[in-house]
Amino acid sequence: MSKQMDSRSTQATGGSYANPGFVHSSDGYSDSPRSTPSENHDKMPATKKKRRFRVAKKKVDKEALKKEMDMDEHKVPIEELATRLRSDLVRGLTSDFAEQRLMEDGPNTLSPPKTIPEWVKFLKQMFLGFAVLLWAGAVLCFVAYGVQFSQSDHPPGDNLYLGIVLVAVVVLTGSFSYYQEAASSKVMESFKKLVPQSAVVIRDAVKRDIPAEELVVGDVIEVKFGDRMPADVRITYAQGFKVDNSSLTGESEPLPRTPECTHQNPLETKNLAFFSTNVVEGVGRGIVIATADRTVMGRIANLASDTDTSSTTMSREMQFFVNIIIVASIIMGIVFLIALLALGYGFFVAFIFLIGIIMGNVPEGLLSTVTVILTLTAKRMAKKNCLVKALECVETLGSTTVICSDKTGTLTQNRMTVAHAWYDNHIYEMDTSDTQQANVYNGDSQTWKALSRVALLCNRAEFKRGQESVPIMKRETSGDASESAILKYTEVVCGNVQLLRSQNKKICEIPFNSTNKYQVSIHELAESPGRYVLVMKGAPERILDRCSTILIKGEEVPLTEDWQNAFQKAYEDLGGLGERVLGFSDYLLPPGQFPSGFNFDVENPNFPLTGLRFCGLMSLIDPPRPAVPGAVAKCRGAGIKVIMVTGDHPVTAKAIAKSVGIISPGHETREDIAKRRNIPLEDVRASDAKAIVVTGSDLKDLSEKELDHILSYYNEIVFARTSPQQKLIIVEGCQRLDNIVAVTGDGVNDSPALKKSNIGIAMGITGSDVSKQAADMILLDDNFASIVTGVEEGRLIFENLKKTVAYTVTHIADETLPFLIFIFLKVPLPLGTICVLWIDLGTDIIPAITLAYERPESDIMLRMPRDRKKETLVTGKLLGLTIFQVGIVESLSGIFTYFVIYGQFGFRPDKIIGLRDIWSDSSISNLEDSYGQEWTFAQRRLIEITGYTGYLAGVVVTQWINIMMCKTRRNSIIEQGLVNYPLMLGLSVETAVLILLAYLPGMANTLNFAPLHWSWILCPTPSALAILFYAEIRKLIARVYPDGFVAREALF
Repeated sequence: MSKQMDSRSTQATGGSYANPGFVHSSDGYSDSPRSTPSENHDKMPATKKKRRFRVAKKKVDKEALKKEMDMDEHKVPIEELATRLRSDLVRGLTSDFAEQRLMEDGPNTLSPPKTIPEWVKFLKQMFLGFAVLLWAGAVLCFVAYGVQFSQSDHPPGDNLYLGIVLVAVVVLTGSFSYYQEAASSKVMESFKKLVPQSAVVIRDAVKRDIPAEELVVGDVIEVKFGDRMPADVRITYAQGFKVDNSSLTGESEPLPRTPECTHQNPLETKNLAFFSTNVVEGVGRGIVIATADRTVMGRIANLASDTDTSSTTMSREMQFFVNIIIVASIIMGIVFLIALLALGYGFFVAFIFLIGIIMGNVPEGLLSTVTVILTLTAKRMAKKNCLVKALECVETLGSTTVICSDKTGTLTQNRMTVAHAWYDNHIYEMDTSDTQQANVYNGDSQTWKALSRVALLCNRAEFKRGQESVPIMKRETSGDASESAILKYTEVVCGNVQLLRSQNKKICEIPFNSTNKYQVSIHELAESPGRYVLVMKGAPERILDRCSTILIKGEEVPLTEDWQNAFQKAYEDLGGLGERVLGFSDYLLPPGQFPSGFNFDVENPNFPLTGLRFCGLMSLIDPPRPAVPGAVAKCRGAGIKVIMVTGDHPVTAKAIAKSVGIISPGHETREDIAKRRNIPLEDVRASDAKAIVVTGSDLKDLSEKELDHILSYYNEIVFARTSPQQKLIIVEGCQRLDNIVAVTGDGVNDSPALKKSNIGIAMGITGSDVSKQAADMILLDDNFASIVTGVEEGRLIFENLKKTVAYTVTHIADETLPFLIFIFLKVPLPLGTICVLWIDLGTDIIPAITLAYERPESDIMLRMPRDRKKETLVTGKLLGLTIFQVGIVESLSGIFTYFVIYGQFGFRPDKIIGLRDIWSDSSISNLEDSYGQEWTFAQRRLIEITGYTGYLAGVVVTQWINIMMCKTRRNSIIEQGLVNYPLMLGLSVETAVLILLAYLPGMANTLNFAPLHWSWILCPTPSALAILFYAEIRKLIARVYPDGFVAREALF
C-alpha cells in the first residue's frame, strides 16, 4: 500500500471541489500544488503529542463561495477517485500519510470567524447614533457649569443636574438595548453543535475510532443508523442507507444514499453524503472527499459568518435625524453666538447662551421614548408569534417590499397529508385540514375498502405510545413522512389501525428499496381464516406493470389499454398538482397453493409478484396553511411582492404557489401557455407570461442583468431546486433593485441569506439553531401569516414612531423661543434649565411612549410600502409642521402665560422688556414694578420661578391637544376615536406631575417651581383650540384633495 502511495505522480486534491493537482482552501481554489507524502516524509514530527499545522489562514473569498460547486468526485469511477486521493478502498490510508495530510490540511473543524468583543458591542450602544447627541449635550452642560463656577462663588446647579441626567439617560437606554440584542450574533457557535465527536475509520486495514477532527481526505469511513456524517463522503457501499439532510437543506424527508451517481448536480446525486447530516437508516461506507471549511457545510458556515449585514432602516433614519439636529443646533448656536458678541455681551455669557440654544434643540427624552416603544412593540409581536431579536428590526419589517419565503413549514404545514385518491375511475379530493373530518369518498365502494386495506396493511409507520388523547393528525409517529401520512389518514377513515393490523397479522415483508420501488407484505386475512392476502404499494408505474387486472366498482376486470390510459391520465393530473403519487394493489393467494402455515421466503420469493389486482392511487402533499392565501393576498394589497424560494421540485413548488396565491388564478407561466396551446416552449414569448418558475439549473446560467430583469419584470416568481448560494444571490438581486428584503428559512442552508437580508426570519419550531441565530426575528408558529401580522406591526410602529417624533420635537420650539426673547428682549428668563428637563423627561415622556399603543389607521395595509428616500422618519415637512407651526403656537401660549403672571404681580410687558440685567442683580432690593411697588431680589426670584411654572403649564395644556392631533396623520380624530387607555393614563400622569411640581411644598427651594392660580392655567386654552382646529381642517383638506398641495406639504 505504501509503495503504491509513494510511486504516485499525480497531486492530490485534498478532497477539493476543483481540478486534481490543486489544494482547495477555505477561500476558493489555490493554485499551489500539494506536496506528496514521500517529498515530506523527512519532515514528519517525531511525536504526536502536539501538532503544528502548516495550513495557512487566508481571507475568505465570498464571491467564490457564492459560486456553485465545480466538482467531479461523484462522477468519476470510484477506483479513479481513490487513486486521485491516494487511498485504498479496502485498506484505507496509512497512519503516517494520514498524519502528513492532517498537518497540511489542518483539523476537520470549522474555522471560527472574527468576533466583536462584548465590551465593544456595549460601547457601540453607548456612543453611536442618538446617544452621541446626548453625550455632546451632557459635555456642554458640564462645560457651562464649569464656566459659571469659575465666575461665581455660588453658581446655579441647573446645568450640572441636566448633564448628570443626560448621562444617566444614555447609560440606562444603552444598557437596555445591549441586553436586548446581546444574543443576536452568535452564529458560528451553533455550527459547532453540528460537528460529530468521533468517527469509525479504516487505516492500515484496521478499523478504529478516532476523533472526527482528525479525519482527512482519502480516509475510508463507516457510518450507521444514529451517526452524524463527519465529513463530505463519496458512498462506496450502502445497505438501506438513508440520511436526513434537514440540517443542510431544511427538507425533512429521509433521502436514500447509494454508490451510483444519479445526478450531475452534487447536491442531488445519491452517492454523496454531506458533513453534519444524520444517518436515519441502514449502514454505509465511503471515502472522504472534503473536510472542515472545504465541505458543503463549511462553505455555508463561511458564507453565514462573512456575509455583510445591512444596517436597519431604523438606524439609518435615526442617524439622519441626529445629523439634522447636530447641524441645525451648531448653525443656530454659532449664529446666536455671533449676534450676542455683536450686541456687546461678554464671551463667557455668550457661550452660556450658546449652550442653552443647543440644549434647547436636543430632545433629551426621545432616545428613551424610542427604545421603550420598540420594546413594547416587540413584546406585542411576541404575543402574535413573532419574536424579535433586534429592536430596530421591528420597523424594518414594516418597510419590507419583497418577502422571499421558504415553502416547507412556512407556506405549508410541514406534514405530508393524503390529498387525493383515484379509484373507480374517479378522483376524490380529501380534506387536508388538521381534522380531516370533511373527507369525500365512497365508503360503500368495495374498491375503496380494498384500497384502504392495502394502505393500512402495507405500511410500516406506527403511532408512538401514550397519545390516545392527542388528535390523530397531531400524533407523533415512527416512520417516514409518506407512510405516516397514510397511517393518520387511514386511522381517521377506517378506525383503529393497530386493531385492524392485529386482526390481519403480517407474515412477511419485502421493504421498499430504490431498485424495485415497491413494498410488499403478506397478511393473514381476518375475514377468511387460513387464507393470505398479498398487498403492495410503490411507484404507480411499477405497480401497474405488475398488475393484470383492475378493481372497478367492486368487480375485478382485465387491465385493458383503456384502463391503462385512464390510469395514466389520473397519474398525470395528480402529478401535475405537485403531489407525490403512490399506487396500491393486492392479490388473494390461492389457499390450495398457499395453505395455512406456508413458509414464505422473501430472499427468494416463492409467491407471485406479478398478475396482481390494481386497486387505485393515493396522492400526498404537504398542504398549504389555511391562513396563507389570505396573508399573501394581504401582502399583494399592501404592495409587497412574495417570492417563493425552495429546494423542492418545480412542479410541486408551482402547485403550492398557485394554491396560496403567489401565482394568481388565471396567470400562467411560459410552460403553462405552451401546454395549453400545444406548441413548443420556444414559440412562447416571455412577455406573454405573467408568472415564472426558475429552477436552480436555470439560475446558474443567468447573468446579474438577466436575474435583475426577472426580478423587476415579473410580479409572481417561484425559484425551485435552489442551492444555499443561489438563495443568497436572489436576495442580493432584490437588494440591487433597492428593495427591503425579508427572508424566511429554517435550515442551515438558509443562514447566509438570512444574514444578508434586511430582516431574516427563522422558524421557531422546525428551524435549526444556526438559522435562528442568523435571523433577526423568529416565527414561533412557523406560519407565513404571522409575517404579515409582523408587517402590519412594523408599519404601525413606523407610524407611531413618526407621531412620537412629531410630538416630541415640538419641544425644540418650546425650549428655544424663551431663550431668544430672553436674549433679544432682555426679559427675565421665562424657562429655567430644570424646567427644560422636566418637559423632556418628566411631563411628556409617558404620553409619548403611550403612542406605541395607538391602533392602526384603517388604510395601513392598503398603502404601498413607503419610499425610504422620500418618506423618512424625520422629514422637512415634519420639522416644519411641528417646530415652526405647532411648536411656535405652543411657545406663544407659554409666553402669553408668562406675561400674564408677571402682569398680575405688577410687571406689565412694557416694564419687563429690557429689565433683565436689573432683575437678576441680587444687590438691588427695591426694584419698582409698573405700579410703584418695590420688590426684593428674593421676591423677584419667586416671581421668576412662578413664571417658569406658568410657561410649563402652557406647554402641558397645549401638548394635551397636540398629542390628540398626533394620534393620526390623515384621519380625523373623530374617526380614529379616543380609545387609547394607556394614552389617557399618560395624560393623567402628565397632569399629576404638573400639579405636584406646582403645589408640593418645598418645590420653590429645590426644583424651582411655584404654585399657580387656577386662572393662569386657562391662559393656553385659546392656543390649544387653535391647534385642534388647524389640524382637523388640514387633514380634512388632505382627505378631500389627496393629490393637492396640503396633502403633499402639510402632512407629516
